Amino acid sequence: MQNTPTDQINTIFQSQKDFFLTNQTKNVQYRLDALKKLKKWVQVHEEDIAEALYDDLRKSKVESFLTEIGMVLEDLSLHIGKIHKWSGRKSVLPALNNFPARSGIMPEPYGCVLNISPWNYPFLLTIQPLIGIISAGNTAIIKPSEMASTTAQLIDDMIKELFPPEYIAVFQGDKETAQALLKCPFDYIFYTGNTIVGKIIMKAAAEHLTPLTLELGGKSPVIVHKDANIAIAARRIAWGKTINAGQTCVAPDYIFVHKSVKSKLVEKISEAIDEFYEHDTENGPFARIINDRHFDRLFSYMKDQTILRGGETDAEIRYIAPTIIDEPDTESPLMQEEIFGPLLPIIAYENLDETINFINKRPKPLALYLFTSSKEIRKKVAMETSSGALTINDTIMHLGNHRLPFGGVGGSGMGAYHGKYSFDTFSHHKAIMINSGSIDLPVRYAPYNGFKEKLLRLFLG
Repeated sequence: MQNTPTDQINTIFQSQKDFFLTNQTKNVQYRLDALKKLKKWVQVHEEDIAEALYDDLRKSKVESFLTEIGMVLEDLSLHIGKIHKWSGRKSVLPALNNFPARSGIMPEPYGCVLNISPWNYPFLLTIQPLIGIISAGNTAIIKPSEMASTTAQLIDDMIKELFPPEYIAVFQGDKETAQALLKCPFDYIFYTGNTIVGKIIMKAAAEHLTPLTLELGGKSPVIVHKDANIAIAARRIAWGKTINAGQTCVAPDYIFVHKSVKSKLVEKISEAIDEFYEHDTENGPFARIINDRHFDRLFSYMKDQTILRGGETDAEIRYIAPTIIDEPDTESPLMQEEIFGPLLPIIAYENLDETINFINKRPKPLALYLFTSSKEIRKKVAMETSSGALTINDTIMHLGNHRLPFGGVGGSGMGAYHGKYSFDTFSHHKAIMINSGSIDLPVRYAPYNGFKEKLLRLFLG
């Protein structure tokens, strides 16, 4: 009888569980060698990666390096340089009631990790979590998105060239493959994608009490206050919305702008888009919508809307121009669902409290963007809203600082990674206490009397 994909998954999964028990991945030099091999491959095959991203999403070479390849190389360099420090045991001060014990924290790998990645940044969002998985000492099974099929195949080829399957393996396929993988009792699951699938994955993880990280999305709002530098705000919003044709989990989803500066903001955003793409997004270095289904979804959002700029489409090449939509109905699908495309609703506001209330009544966003020169407004929005990240006077760029955790809250996800946070996410931080084998203070033992009670209150009070 021929093996089924489920049989192959089970075989590889068990081989990884067995390999992990050999303790080879716990050796820091083994991890370091793996990270160096991965970095070398990316450097040598940079052109191939860029070509795959162009084939899947029509990303330009520069955009591919800026938003995917470069960020992977930066993270690899960081982990290679820091892995010895991060993986070492950290001593902590002992508690008085533990005298004369010594205490510490030892990061240890979870074991076999499942990494399910999305299509919008198919190289970055597959390899960046993998860096943390390797750095922390785990094995990994990767499920790349079938919608970015060229990049998925490139990743498959790369992993087969670099690592044995009992260490790192790739399974391509659709949701049936993902479902088969989720039946395995992984030691950790890392998922990047939408909230609907995130809930399915969380249910599957619960069956095995598997810890997980969910990197989801949602509608990331922008607030442009009347005292903002409108020219700079417009350029940074336009860039954040048009990079990868808006198919970014932290792309500005919609704008609330003070009514006194709305017309100027619209004008400046339009000018910025024209400048970036030299008045020709259709033929310039502007990404395409990933597939027909997503094109049709975005096209339906534009129906019966007031368009201030853009609106041009070409279904054959899945092109949608950067489009500003004026004052949409807040109950419309455009304002209820994550857009994930180059459509930018803009709504005027007069009362900031009402705007904050609007945001707070909806699922917590992955990012919230505020443009203002006022310290009081910054503090107010920071204190009165909740989001995965708050970026002031910019968009998206918080992802570029590896010292900041990247992750959601509530409906936009749970857990965080990037930089050391990736190492920490894929590590269990084990408490270790080493007590004396020769000194044994009797105060903790029964029978308890008044003197012991006084000592215990001294230690614990």
